[in-house]
Amino acid sequence: MSPPTMPTRQEFLRFGAPLIGEEEIAEVVACLRSGWIGTGPRVAAFEKQFREYRAMKHAVAVNSCTAGLHLSLLAAGLKAGDEVITTPMTFCATVNAIIHAGLKPVLADIDPVTQNIDPVEVEWHLTPRTRAIVIVHFGGRPCDMTALVDLAHRHNLKIIEDCAHATEAMYDGRPLGSFGDFGCFSFYVTKNMTTGEGGMVVTNSDEAQAKVKMMALHGLTRDAWNRFGGEGYKHYEVVDCGFKYNMTDLQAAIGIHQLKRIEQSWERRAAIWRRYAEALAHLPVTLPAPAADNTRHSYHLFTLLIDPAVCAVTRDQFVQNMTGCRIGVGVHYVSIPEHPYYRKTFGWTPDDFPHAARIGRQTVSIPLSPTLTDQDVDDVIAAVQFSLRP
Repeated sequence: MSPPTMPTRQEFLRFGAPLIGEEEIAEVVACLRSGWIGTGPRVAAFEKQFREYRAMKHAVAVNSCTAGLHLSLLAAGLKAGDEVITTPMTFCATVNAIIHAGLKPVLADIDPVTQNIDPVEVEWHLTPRTRAIVIVHFGGRPCDMTALVDLAHRHNLKIIEDCAHATEAMYDGRPLGSFGDFGCFSFYVTKNMTTGEGGMVVTNSDEAQAKVKMMALHGLTRDAWNRFGGEGYKHYEVVDCGFKYNMTDLQAAIGIHQLKRIEQSWERRAAIWRRYAEALAHLPVTLPAPAADNTRHSYHLFTLLIDPAVCAVTRDQFVQNMTGCRIGVGVHYVSIPEHPYYRKTFGWTPDDFPHAARIGRQTVSIPLSPTLTDQDVDDVIAAVQFSLRP
C-alpha cells in the first residue's frame, strides 16, 4: 500500500463553522428594522420553542451556558462552602461557575471509555458537605443517568446538567436536561445550534424559573419588554443583587431558525460521524465509543486519542500536521487539574484523576459540522491519515 499523501486544500477548513441560512439573516434584519433589539418578543418566542423541543415546563434564555450554570447553582438554594462534584474533563466554565456561586468544586474522575463522569467515582468523593452534582454530557454522549439519578436521590443531592454539547441528546427516551433540577445549554458559535453567544436554562420548577429569570436581569421584577411594551411604562423593583445575563432579540432571531433546522443538522452530523468511524477504523488511534443503545448521541465532538506509544506522533505533533494540511482541529479538553489556577487554588494534580489526565493529553477533535461537504469530509480523512506519519 502506498503511503498517504498530503491533501492539497486552497481554503483552510475552520473547525466548528456554523451553518447560517438565509432565514437567520432575514430574521436579524427584520429585528433591526423593528427597533426592538434588546430582550423582547423574539426571546420570548425562542424560549417557548425551546421548552417545547426539550419537553420542559420552563426555559429561560441567557447570554451563555456559563451564565446558566451560575444562575442554576444560585437558584438551587445551596449555601456558601457547600461542595459540588463535577468532572475534570470539561471546559473551565463548568468549574468556574461553581466557584462564582461561592461553592467548593470537587472533581471525580471519568469513565475512560465514555469520557463522562464515573458514578462510582462520584460516590467515592461524597462527603457530608456534598450538596450537588454538575454533570457534563461530554461530546454529546449522555451520562449514565440511571446511576447518577439514583445516587442523587439516595444522598439528597441536586443535579445540574451541563448540556452544552448535548442539545439533541436523549436517554431512555427522555431529553437531556430533564433529569436534573436544571439543564443548561450552549449556543456558542461552535455548538450544534448557535446564537453567536447565548444559552438556555430549562427547569420544571416554577420557583426556580422565576429565580433564574429575575437574577439574569439585575434582580429586577420586570424585564425591559414588560417595562416598555405596548401597555406603557411600568415601574420595577430590585429584589435581589442580580447579573446582566439576559439574551437579546438579535441573538434569539438567529436561534429561532437554528432550532427549526436542528434535526436536519443532527442528521448531517450523524452521517459524517458514520463516515469517519468507517474510514478511520483501521488507524492506530482510539475512536469515540459507539452510542449506547438506550441513548441518542448529539454527535457534537468526534475525538481521536493520539497515543504516542502507538501512533509514532504526539497529540501536539498531530495537531500541527493537521494545521499544515489546512484542516482546523480542537482539543476538548486538557483536564482541569493541568491548569495552574486550579492546581494552586485547590491543590489538584493530574495524577489524582488519571483517566482524565491521559485523555486530556491525547485527545483531539476533528471537524464535525453540517457545513462540511463530502469533499471536506474526504479531506479531513486524508489529513488524519497523513498526519499520523512521524
